[in-house]
Amino acid sequence: MHGVADALGPLFLLILLGVVLGKLRQPTADFWAQLEKLIYFLLFPAMLIATLATANVSEVPVVRLALVLLSGILVFGGLLWVMQRRLGLDAAAFTSVFQGAIRFNTYVGVAGAAALHGTAGATVAAVAVALMVPIVNVLCVLCFIAAGTLGPSGLGKSLAALVRNPLILACLAGIVLNLSGIGLPGWSQSTVELLGRAALPLGLVAVGVALRPQALLRFDRGVWASNLIKLVLMPAFVLGCALLVGLDAVSRDVALLFAALPTATSAYILARQLGGDAELIAALITSQTLLAMFTLPLWLHLAGS
Repeated sequence: MHGVADALGPLFLLILLGVVLGKLRQPTADFWAQLEKLIYFLLFPAMLIATLATANVSEVPVVRLALVLLSGILVFGGLLWVMQRRLGLDAAAFTSVFQGAIRFNTYVGVAGAAALHGTAGATVAAVAVALMVPIVNVLCVLCFIAAGTLGPSGLGKSLAALVRNPLILACLAGIVLNLSGIGLPGWSQSTVELLGRAALPLGLVAVGVALRPQALLRFDRGVWASNLIKLVLMPAFVLGCALLVGLDAVSRDVALLFAALPTATSAYILARQLGGDAELIAALITSQTLLAMFTLPLWLHLAGS
C-alpha cells in the first residue's frame, strides 16, 4: 500500500494544486481554457505518438488486455441501458450518468501507469488508450443519439468531432509508425518526446482546475449509480477478468487502474454540446476525482496482495 501511495500521491497533489489555482482564478480562467486545448490537441497526442511509435508492442498481451477492458465497458454500459427506467432519469441526465460510468481520465491513467511501472506501464497504458478511446467515444455519441438529446445539427457535429478526435488520430499515427517500421527518425523522436513529457503534469493540474467543488452538493440516484459503477463495480469486474485470463502484473495493474479511473473532464464539454445534463456530469467529475484519491490506491493494493 505504501508503494502505491508513493506512486499516486504526487499525481493527486498536482490535481489538488489545480483545484487551488482554479479557486484563486490564477493566472486567469482564459489561460486554463487555452492551456487545456494545447494539452488536448498537441501535448497529449505527442505523448501517445512517442510511446506507441517506439514501443515494443509485442510484449503487451493486446488481445487479453482488450478483452478485459472492453468487456467491462460493454457490460456496464449495457447494464445502464437495461436499468434506465428503474433509475427514473430523464434523457439528458441519463446521458451524463452513462458518460460518468464508462469514460475515463486519460491523464490520470497514463501518469499513474508510468508512476507505478515506469516505461513498461506507460507502454501498456498507451495501448489501453488506443483500445478504449475510440470505443468509448463511439458509445457515448450513440448514447446521445439513442436518448434523442441531439439538436437538428447535433448528429453531424458529433460525428465530425469523433472523426477529428486528436487522441484517436494520435493512436492511429503511432500504430502506423510502429507497424511500418518507420518509428520516429532523427530529431523527431526527441522533439515529440519532449512535447509529450509536458502533457502529464500540466494535464493533471488542468484536471484540478476543471473541478467544481460546489457540484458536490448534488446527490441523487444518478450520482450514486454512476459512482458505484465507476469506482466499485467496474474495477471489481475488470480485476476478476484480469485474474481469469492470466494477465501479467503490469498489464493487470494498468487494466485495473483504467477501470477505476474517474470520468474524463471532457465529458462536461460533450454534455453541453450534445444536450446532456451538464450540472450532473460536473458533479460526477468532481466527486469521482476526489473519491478516486482513496479508491484507486485501495484497488491497486488489493490487486498486489
